[in-house]
Amino acid sequence: MKKLGALLILAMIGIFCYTSSGLPTISDPKSPPSQHVSPRYIEKSKIETGSPNFVTAVLADYRGYDTLGETTVIFVAGAATVMILRAGKGKGGEGK
Repeated sequence: MKKLGALLILAMIGIFCYTSSGLPTISDPKSPPSQHVSPRYIEKSKIETGSPNFVTAVLADYRGYDTLGETTVIFVAGAATVMILRAGKGKGGEGK
């Protein structure tokens, strides 16, 4: 069973290395995001969103639902943690 697990891990490492070799290098000016997405955000975010800061425009307007989803996940994780920690306390305030 351990050999199968090790084989699966090695296979996944191989797949990750193979697929990551096709990614553009960091700060490559010829990559698609650098040629299409970033210039559009920089040039048109003030006009389309009214925000003078284009980072805020991207997070609040262009990616609003994504940011809301991330915030919701963090809130639910925090609330679940508080509920789990409180459930461990008995009526006398001692952990069970």
